[in-house]
Amino acid sequence: MTPYPSHPRLRICHYTATNAAGTGNRAFLDALRGRRSGLAPCNFLDVDLDTYVGRVDGLEALPWPTSWADWDCRNNRLASLGLEQDGFVESVQSAVGRFGAHRVGVVLGTSTSGILHTELAFRQRDPQTGALPAMHYATTHELSSAPRFVRERLGLKGPMYAVSTACSSSGKVFASAQRLIGRGLCDAVVVGGVDTLCLTTLYGFSSLELTAPEPCRPGDPDRGGISIGEAVGFAVVEADEEDADDLCVFGVGESVDAYHMSTPHPQGAGAELAMRRALEVSGMSAEQIDYVNLHGTASRVNDAAEDLALEAVFGPGQACSSTKGWTGHTLGAAGITEMVIGALAIEYGFIPGTLNTRQVDPVFQADYRLENRDERPARVLSNSFGFGGNNCSLLFGRKEGSE
Repeated sequence: MTPYPSHPRLRICHYTATNAAGTGNRAFLDALRGRRSGLAPCNFLDVDLDTYVGRVDGLEALPWPTSWADWDCRNNRLASLGLEQDGFVESVQSAVGRFGAHRVGVVLGTSTSGILHTELAFRQRDPQTGALPAMHYATTHELSSAPRFVRERLGLKGPMYAVSTACSSSGKVFASAQRLIGRGLCDAVVVGGVDTLCLTTLYGFSSLELTAPEPCRPGDPDRGGISIGEAVGFAVVEADEEDADDLCVFGVGESVDAYHMSTPHPQGAGAELAMRRALEVSGMSAEQIDYVNLHGTASRVNDAAEDLALEAVFGPGQACSSTKGWTGHTLGAAGITEMVIGALAIEYGFIPGTLNTRQVDPVFQADYRLENRDERPARVLSNSFGFGGNNCSLLFGRKEGSE
């Protein structure tokens, strides 16, 4: 079999997203268009923090077959719920029918995987010996737990691994899919990401003084920090066919600026490089991008650095917004969540505004949209930037001339 080019353009055959704003694409779309946030005061377990979170309700009560008992953790429960939406399983079965189960891979992004399962186990240690209760660490906590579970659920036999690069994780899975398909190892790849609420991230971000006591307000001069959320999203991607008019991933830009473990380069150097690389590999110019979905966490430093990077690449006035006000910052699932938002914007003809933000920081140069607009973007750039300066920009949309 002749391999495709090393970074082939990808066709997005099917996609789905589930988060605090909606279970499945239709509910999520309705929330986006109706400007209904999924954020609420933190009511997760016994967490005592003055902050808002994007929690997916009902995971604890989700029916769980005994045959999957070894996989039972919050992260895999959310992954399972996501697989059941929007006919996604049927889409994967279609790919298997065309290529075979050994030719369909799985690459998922996550930042904390099933760490909550271990956190809760430590609460149940034997008071005398400190021994942990019986638990299945490999299938509930390890970073590979989610992609292994998804491959098992879908009956796939192709390559499988996790990407864990903090908040850029489920953006970078698209670059992994390009490599797997480009090297001839797969004909299709299930990509996505899943991250769930846990004590480590809630208390950890709070200790860094990065969480807000209200729903996050990206780009606002009085922004007070992030709102943490949980989410899952999936897509099936294949090498693009010239005559297909599906959504395409034109390019993926990656960079690591390694400026600081938890703070971006103040001038947005790594973010700028990721965006420039996405444009370069796609063969597109900045003028061809209709909308940028910002990383836009509502952190004072992150939002400011991203605006500087945006100005460096696009000049002033680039149409953009942050959608974290609907979902919260879903960490390792942010990339796939916001890819789906961009895909829905293209399919249904709207550009989402920045929810909860009252006014735009006057020092920002971009056209930071606050209200939804009935416009149909053809090409979207979506940013996902993580701790350690690990950055990813996805450039996707419709091919020239397609409707």
